[in-house]
Amino acid sequence: MRFFFFTSRAASRFLDGIGRPGVSTAALLLTAASGGGLVAYADSAAESAPEPSQNAPKKKVLVLGTGWAGTSFLKNLDCSQYEVKVISPRNYFAFTPLLPSVTCGTVEPRSIIEPIRRMFEKKSKDVTFYEAECFKIDASKKTVHCRSAVGTNLDGNGDFLLDYDYLVVALGATVNTFNTPGVLEHCHFLKEVEDAQKIRRSVIDCFEKASLPNISEEEKRKTLHFVVIGGGPTGVEFAAELHDFLVEDLVKLYPAIQEFVKITIIQSGEHILNMFDERIAAFAEEKFQRDGIEVATGFRVVRVSDDLITMKSKSVGEEVSVPYGLAVWSAGIGTRPVIMDFMQQIGQTNRRALATNEWLRVRECESVYAIGDCATVSQRKIMDDISMVFKMADKDNSGTLTLKEIYDVLEDICLRYPQVELYMKSMHMLDIADLIKGAIGDAHKESMVVNIEEFKKALSHVDSQVKSAPATAQVASQQGNYLAECFNKMDKCKEQPEGPLRMTGGSGRHFFRPFRYKHLGQFAPLGGEQAAAELPGDWVSMGHSTQWLWYSVYASKQVSWRTRVLVVSDWTRRFVFGRDSSRI
Repeated sequence: MRFFFFTSRAASRFLDGIGRPGVSTAALLLTAASGGGLVAYADSAAESAPEPSQNAPKKKVLVLGTGWAGTSFLKNLDCSQYEVKVISPRNYFAFTPLLPSVTCGTVEPRSIIEPIRRMFEKKSKDVTFYEAECFKIDASKKTVHCRSAVGTNLDGNGDFLLDYDYLVVALGATVNTFNTPGVLEHCHFLKEVEDAQKIRRSVIDCFEKASLPNISEEEKRKTLHFVVIGGGPTGVEFAAELHDFLVEDLVKLYPAIQEFVKITIIQSGEHILNMFDERIAAFAEEKFQRDGIEVATGFRVVRVSDDLITMKSKSVGEEVSVPYGLAVWSAGIGTRPVIMDFMQQIGQTNRRALATNEWLRVRECESVYAIGDCATVSQRKIMDDISMVFKMADKDNSGTLTLKEIYDVLEDICLRYPQVELYMKSMHMLDIADLIKGAIGDAHKESMVVNIEEFKKALSHVDSQVKSAPATAQVASQQGNYLAECFNKMDKCKEQPEGPLRMTGGSGRHFFRPFRYKHLGQFAPLGGEQAAAELPGDWVSMGHSTQWLWYSVYASKQVSWRTRVLVVSDWTRRFVFGRDSSRI
């Protein structure tokens, strides 16, 4: 998972929530893992929850996962209000944006992890942690099936059940191989700390093998050919880190074989970093060309063997096979088996992630929420509710809307359907009146009133601005923070709702404002002490100064002073002594 920021000031706001999710009458399922989670809320009147009594037991909140989403939720949750239990197969949180740095020894593995029990040391009486893996979610019985990650044996007594009132799923995602033959068997991945450590050992193994006296030049070229499959931020950053490791450290230690070293990036699209601004993609490609890193765009890998990668040109359709020594697959993310099983239970088949509503609640489950990479927010389209929106705005039941009537509900419409505001911004419209004018017929131009057909026409293209949030650490962290704030003020908001007016499914207001992702920019380190950054407002920064901004932001966003000091000391040690090349 990637972590994106653009300025120190923006980074300080990274975990700030911008909305309040609605909570349902039933229990809430909290499942948080390394990259994702699942939190959704229904759009119906089923938001109401029973009034708590003074002597009532605390609600049970079960969180699955200790990744960005789950950790953010737990750090911001007032755990004294709930009985909180956490399930995760790993007892630490990993700062995954620095995993590419771990692969080459720029940063040590223990510098980017923080034990979960240490993170919640002050909340130890309110939070119970179990190092175990969730392998089944039973929403009908409000139970979760878990298997101990420590001491599990074949007799099955490592399995146990936990019940919940609220379940938060933040289990993240796994690697997506697109069913390409040979990938699982022969490629390295870069999702976990263990993956980065394995790559680091394999890189050194390649150099040691190529240094043996009985290895031919052809075998040396194959062994020292490092291939990165996938030209996204993770693949590009790993290729840049590997290049720096080679030219700054390894060529000094292995001078006899430096001429055989080659790095190749294979990308199915026309450009690497295609989710960035075109200027950044062009800058990265030009820099890699100068550095000698080959970028093969327009190729799709069709199979991988133990010594060959076969790829197919998308333009001419020809297959090309290239020998390699080490291959890293970073071509996408997939769904974890436990999430796939859960989606089948609730009827969300043929999806890549759990669908939640704007309040991060899984649509088919009253008490289950999902956040992070394992979930996706399904923004409701205004054209599906256009008749109800018109009726709600038409207070005098005249069958037409004046501009004043539209203005009276405009804030609620923009909260419930943020695509309205985004569309007006994209079309450079200063006011809702500009959107309405183009749809008004001649008979209504002077009076500036609209009927239902004109209202539909005015908003007919608005839903084109509905977009899914990217699967990044920034999104997962914001979702966790947002959901925690909603839990903290649940009782208050049931008395004093702060959400928008209900357009469908009842009267009154939603308890909370819908979740709204605030993009704070993204980084792409390119090696050679240079980086590129895409900032809000179409600002782009590239070069050495951006790399130092990257250092400051990533240091400031470490989860504790311990990891902050360790990461900065690792960077300092690398500048002074270089990277460690021992195989440990």
